Amino acid sequence: MGDACGIGPEIVARLFRSATPPDAFVIGDVGVMRRAAAATGGLLALAPIERPADVADVPPNCIPVLQPPNLPGDLMEAPVGRVDARAGAAAARCIEHAVALVRGGDAAAIVTAPIHKEALAAAGIRYPGHTEMLQALAADAGGMPPVRMMLANDELRTVLVTIHQSVLDAIRAITTESVLETIRIAHASALAWGIERPRIAVGGLNPHAGEGGLFGDEERRVIAPAVEAARAEGIDATGPHPPDTVFMRARDAAGHAGEFDIVIAMLHDHGLIPVKYLGVEHGVNVTLGLPFVRTSPDHGTAFDIAGRGIASAASLAYAAQVARRLVRGQALPGGASDGR
Repeated sequence: MGDACGIGPEIVARLFRSATPPDAFVIGDVGVMRRAAAATGGLLALAPIERPADVADVPPNCIPVLQPPNLPGDLMEAPVGRVDARAGAAAARCIEHAVALVRGGDAAAIVTAPIHKEALAAAGIRYPGHTEMLQALAADAGGMPPVRMMLANDELRTVLVTIHQSVLDAIRAITTESVLETIRIAHASALAWGIERPRIAVGGLNPHAGEGGLFGDEERRVIAPAVEAARAEGIDATGPHPPDTVFMRARDAAGHAGEFDIVIAMLHDHGLIPVKYLGVEHGVNVTLGLPFVRTSPDHGTAFDIAGRGIASAASLAYAAQVARRLVRGQALPGGASDGR
């Protein structure tokens, strides 16, 4: 359900109100979801369930809600539209329960509504966001799997080398090894979607991709060796390309066939700005490298409109659609190779 004080519960309720409600159930607080259903128009029943199999017995036009144990007892007292530790703790507990169910084979995928990083921190949760928390929950005897964040829509796919850290720390984290690992994860994921030979463009870090070293040497010293190593492994990777133009070249739209299937971006905002500019209602966040499918909308908790019942569920619906496609091994949107 996401952060109980944000729009997450509302957009989940709105999704179940749609003409094609999802084949899914909600992991969340029954009271919070009942409040969200009322905010989005009322007349939408909730059906508390104890296990995923109970969904089969839920009547039509109901929201199946599985409430995990140990949610804060006073969660409904957390003020809507504000950061609250109780909401952060509840969001984390719901994520943990979701992972346990999907890893146990009781669900096929996880679609997460938005959480708030400050609320997580206020609750003492040490992870800065979904991606890092899911990575830790996916750990096994071999350690934590390497994961990457991908934002995608109908016209563009971008995978990030670094995510939730300061720009200064992110630049320090960009190494030949981390760039090469990102290329490998993107390539393996694209193969799983059915793209036979993924075309991967690697963006630079500096203006004009360093302009031959005039504006920084990370391209020559760090990024280019990773691209060369990937090509030596048989991966169709090119770059480093200037980060201000590579997304234009990759965009696959009417009258403009994209040159690339995936763009690798060095920094969080390098990659997310172009995707979100094309419309958050059409974007989805996919965590690559996990042993299960996880998607989410590409927007936040929107505290400024939370509780008013006006938030759009379009991006959440898109995330659910993409999750189904991934579970079925179908191609994702966002590139010329998706069969459009």
